[in-house]
Amino acid sequence: MIKVTTWNVNSVRTRESHVADFLAREQPDLLLLQEIKCEEHQFPRMAFKNLGYDAVVVGQKSYNGVAVLHRAPVEVLHPKLPGMPESDTHARFIEVRAQGITVGNLYLPNGNSGGDEGYSYKLAWMAALRAHSESLMDADTDFILAGDYNVCPTDADFAPRALPAGDALLRPETRAAFNALIWTGLTDATRALYPSETLYTFWDYQAGAWDRNAGLRIDFQLLSPRLAERLTHVVIHKDERAKPQPSDHVPVTVKLAKTA
Repeated sequence: MIKVTTWNVNSVRTRESHVADFLAREQPDLLLLQEIKCEEHQFPRMAFKNLGYDAVVVGQKSYNGVAVLHRAPVEVLHPKLPGMPESDTHARFIEVRAQGITVGNLYLPNGNSGGDEGYSYKLAWMAALRAHSESLMDADTDFILAGDYNVCPTDADFAPRALPAGDALLRPETRAAFNALIWTGLTDATRALYPSETLYTFWDYQAGAWDRNAGLRIDFQLLSPRLAERLTHVVIHKDERAKPQPSDHVPVTVKLAKTA
């Protein structure tokens, strides 16, 4: 079995003890972190090294940032999303090869800040991600694209009135771009096993969202066809949101059966 978890930790230094506790308890093969909010040299490697995990990090001062914690060796394939211009300095993507699987860890732009330019950046990023998925499919690669997508694909993926009408996570163009990504041949792991359940992965810090269960499902693990056939479990670790000083996101784990 291969166990992969994605988690937007909303500052890894603030949530260092939560991450360490999760690693000790759940022991995923890979933990994909988003929004680490630190540069590479500031990443708390030793806290996780003591638990048997090394880290590959693409960091940025105060914002964004992604990292992969791993027990077995990994090969870094891409430190940024292929297809994005060199001028794009946002630390939002890292792709590794581990245990015969290509794993892309992503923090997709929110799109609500920066006006039209900010939203255009979100759509450009999604278009590049779709093109990258197509290239991996064409190469017959087994892969996962996981992380914080900042998309609610359907009305079932957010609580009533949890987002205002016209929010970038809900706009028709956003949903169309997400569907175009899925249509490259990917499977939404959570919906594959829980097609109609009310499930959320994010609860805002404001307006009592957690207490009211006014959540969003915006954290996904998208699987290529052969990996989708190996999917056995999906776990949304909702209890993490009830801890003191939590992230506003919770981890999402997939378990894949080993090949014969």
